[in-house]
Amino acid sequence: MNRNAFTESLTKEGFPDAVVVTREANAEMAVHEHPFEAKALILEGEMSIRVGDEERAYHVGDVFHLLPHKPHSERYGPNGVTYLVGRKQ
Repeated sequence: MNRNAFTESLTKEGFPDAVVVTREANAEMAVHEHPFEAKALILEGEMSIRVGDEERAYHVGDVFHLLPHKPHSERYGPNGVTYLVGRKQ
């Protein structure tokens, strides 16, 4: 998905303004959860998200969606990752 289409979809789904997040190369975030719904578009690099026993890799153009209070962990690729994310309560 491209950035404009993604931003339009966030607006239609009631997400407030999106923000750009950058994570460093080869870093990890242990299991955690957020009090908000998150929907993000990968702009650069790659990352993997593990929910329960399932891990999925995301690359440029991919979109991930996490519901509030969903425990998950994150791993960032060899070049890190930059994504555009909308968050709503």
